[in-house]
Amino acid sequence: MGDPKSRAEKWVKSSGNVFADLGFANADELSVETELLRRIIAIVGERNLSQRAAARVLGIDQPKVCALMNGRTRGYSIARMLRFLAALDQDVEIRIRPKPRSRSRALVRVAG
Repeated sequence: MGDPKSRAEKWVKSSGNVFADLGFANADELSVETELLRRIIAIVGERNLSQRAAARVLGIDQPKVCALMNGRTRGYSIARMLRFLAALDQDVEIRIRPKPRSRSRALVRVAG
């Protein structure tokens, strides 16, 4: 493998969105979906809900909860995931504001 000091390592600063860094055309949407899903999974875990109990709360069947808990969001729009968060007693706030002139493009993200 050689001496680690002799290897040339190249570091690239992240944009803050791994999907954009990887060149996905719908990077903002994927980032939002991923963060919403991460929060749903965390809340279900914090509450120690079984998949059956989570299914009752979310209004879906247990196999669909299993798919969500395993990171599969196919078939779930951002709007539906927002409804899941509301069903989990979470306030969801959407804020729209002008982007700073210092930034080249507007951001779409989950804050908080």
